[in-house]
Amino acid sequence: MKTFFVKPRIYYGNNSLEYLSTLDVKRVCIVTDKMMVKLGVTEKIKGYIKHTTCTIFDEVEPNPSLDTIKKALAIFLQDRPDVIIAVGGGSPIDAAKAILLMANEISEQLNFKRPKFIAVPTTSGTGSEVTSYSVITDTKNNIKIPFSDEKMLPDIAILDQQLTKTVPPTVTADTGMDVLTHAIEAFVTPKANEFTDIYAAKAIKTVFKYLLRTYRFGEDLEARGQMHVASCMAGIAFNNSALGINHSLAHAIGARFRLSHGRANAILLPYVIQYNAGLCDGTLPISAAAKRYAQIADMLGLPCSTTEEGVISLVAAVKYLNRALDIPETLAEAGVKKEELEESLPFIVKSAGEDVCTTGNPKEVRPIDFTHLVNWVYQG
Repeated sequence: MKTFFVKPRIYYGNNSLEYLSTLDVKRVCIVTDKMMVKLGVTEKIKGYIKHTTCTIFDEVEPNPSLDTIKKALAIFLQDRPDVIIAVGGGSPIDAAKAILLMANEISEQLNFKRPKFIAVPTTSGTGSEVTSYSVITDTKNNIKIPFSDEKMLPDIAILDQQLTKTVPPTVTADTGMDVLTHAIEAFVTPKANEFTDIYAAKAIKTVFKYLLRTYRFGEDLEARGQMHVASCMAGIAFNNSALGINHSLAHAIGARFRLSHGRANAILLPYVIQYNAGLCDGTLPISAAAKRYAQIADMLGLPCSTTEEGVISLVAAVKYLNRALDIPETLAEAGVKKEELEESLPFIVKSAGEDVCTTGNPKEVRPIDFTHLVNWVYQG
């Protein structure tokens, strides 16, 4: 039996933040980071929710830590808000999800009622506003911990592209390639279905049409809006199917080196496509993933007279997009030192092998395969 589940209700387009003015609540908690406060985004949101008591927790860092979640949880349980609003990139939304999940675990002891959860993304990348996933960092052990639970799904998602105008080009590129990785992995996983294919395919085509335009012309609100919707669609797709080793390795590599999650995904993507399609071991003729990659090439209008040509065309297109976005081609080019990689390789291989995303990969991956793949991505 297959399932397809869609939540939350989505408000999108210019000035969709106006939905917040319809809320009739007494206590609101905003979970965000200091940049959102500095840019005045939290004040803008407060302007829509007048006549309420509003607490702002603005200490969420990139790759939010368990310590931060525990600190926010204490404040959250003390205030008992009617609504929790997560504002920012994937980190504040992931943090709010983890807060709610932990609060739910102790709800019976505290007579806790789950508040309405509203996610307001300000970057177009993670799709976290429509997924039941959250990634939290254990800084003591230097690992990223992925959580998956439907209790973490927001009730409302607000996609207002006005909030993305100040996103710098580098972040636009990295988060945009995260969208593409989400969509491609959701399309080739064996867990894909007729519904997820529709969302994933539309997201892929939108990224190739609008990401470079958004990167070069940051004030272009049409392009920004299209990327915001593509991010959401890719999130819906993988939340109902799965991701793969591109994300498993990005989680592990991102935890070890100073690489954003989106940039790590972007660097890995051409190599992972070739590996999964069987170009590395001669299994392409019997590879179901290769046929799916070729389908993507075909829908993008790339050369695709054979399955192999389609896979190679898609790899070339991703590499071209990376270059146009000034994204490094290898981990070495991204600044990772050889000795640091060699020291971290056992951790990366173990962590990626245990990552929940690996179970959705279309090709079985052994530890030795992870090792060869990481070394290949390092030097090209």
